[in-house]
Amino acid sequence: MSTEHQKYSTENQSDIIKRYAAQRGLEISRTYIDAGRSGLNVEGRPGLQRLLADIEGGAADFSVVLVYDVSRWGRFPDSDEAAFYEYRCRAAGVKVAYCAEEFENDGSIGSDVQKVVKRRMAAEYSRELSVKVFAGQKRLIELGFRQGGPSGFGLRRQLVDDRGESKGILQRRQHKSIQTDRVILVPGPQEEAEIVAGIYRDFVERRLNEATIADNLNKRGIRTDLDRSWTRGTVHQILINEKYIGNNVWNRGSFKLKQNRIRNDPQTWVRAENAFQPIVDRMLYDAAQAIIDARSHRMTDEEMLVCLHQLLLSQGALSGLLIDETDSCPSSGAFQRRFGSLIRAYRLVGYTPERDFNYIEINRTLRRLHPAVIEEVIGGLEHFGGCVSQQASSELLIVNDEFSVSVVIARCRETAGGALRWRVRLERSLMPDVTVAVRMDSSNISARDYLILPTLDMDERVLRLQEHNGISLDAYLFDSMEPLFEMAERVPLREVA
Repeated sequence: MSTEHQKYSTENQSDIIKRYAAQRGLEISRTYIDAGRSGLNVEGRPGLQRLLADIEGGAADFSVVLVYDVSRWGRFPDSDEAAFYEYRCRAAGVKVAYCAEEFENDGSIGSDVQKVVKRRMAAEYSRELSVKVFAGQKRLIELGFRQGGPSGFGLRRQLVDDRGESKGILQRRQHKSIQTDRVILVPGPQEEAEIVAGIYRDFVERRLNEATIADNLNKRGIRTDLDRSWTRGTVHQILINEKYIGNNVWNRGSFKLKQNRIRNDPQTWVRAENAFQPIVDRMLYDAAQAIIDARSHRMTDEEMLVCLHQLLLSQGALSGLLIDETDSCPSSGAFQRRFGSLIRAYRLVGYTPERDFNYIEINRTLRRLHPAVIEEVIGGLEHFGGCVSQQASSELLIVNDEFSVSVVIARCRETAGGALRWRVRLERSLMPDVTVAVRMDSSNISARDYLILPTLDMDERVLRLQEHNGISLDAYLFDSMEPLFEMAERVPLREVA
């Protein structure tokens, strides 16, 4: 159950299941529960996963699985997924019975037809609910209310009642408890607001880049709102976020129905202008965006290759380092993203290197990227309510004093045939409980996906990965780190009950 209707509370389901068992002379030997869990995917369902593991692993000391109704497998967008889990039970010799359905699950045409219809209805319920929730959230955004997420440096979350009157400032990790209450953003302490304005002035008037601004802030001993050191990324986020000019922007990305997280087109963003009190002048903000937009001017393929060919003519050779040191030329990463790899870009301008040393620069870049990934992991775990500490000597993350996490970044290598390969070195000496391997994309600029590996299941010190590695490894492959973050989630006892 998640938070739908009272009839789906675990207590009500349990009462009906017990009554069904008593009427048929069945003894309940085990109970598998997913309380407070969404039924949109199996990743967040430890109870269902344990059930299937026990059945298929030979640990089941029972012959029948009693399920409240067909929808309790899950309201999956693909209705065949629920049928798949029932089939796995039956294939292992364990029957499935539905206690609140009007039909017997006896394999007859009538029962099979009803199951198909009910699975489809469950999927449609999720889709319709998603549409209604989106419309409600959109309306609240347009009214100027904040929909989740931290306030950010220089701002604070203020709780207001249904009449718009303030009920106080929410501290970090505090949430509203009354359904009719709402959250808005308000300026934080004056010194923080002045620092934010100073960041914009340094960027626009003094023409300092984000990395230099971050270094200056760190030298002054100023910490971010999460009490961390400033990085290029944290400064950049301040420079591009419209909340600092009072705009309420939502739907930049979406994770509908627990499917793949996507970055939405800016035209689909929901925006309410002048929803909050600004702390940055609009003209200063617009000037910063103009600088960022000009910096990211998109050259055509032909223009990029002309630049590369001119560099080849002037230098007689090409390398990733040489490209990055040439101001008039796009970065080596830009060529990798556009053409798939530097080698392919070289071939298009008629250059065949004896050996490309770009991997050295890639490795340096990935080493610089590692602290930012660590911060992202810590932020995600804390957002889900986890308590995280980091060992200074090993950089292991200790979550809730329960399990440890090691984070590694795997550089993408391309074979002569164009296939992608990764090597993941496991920290066996540290023996973390979980290793998060960030597999970079072919350009080694951004993450392609994430392997969330339980160390006990890994016997090798180095994993050599292809794009597809079979179920033994790909079962741990995810498009985001949210499954890791959910491991740290804490559900209030009252909500679980």
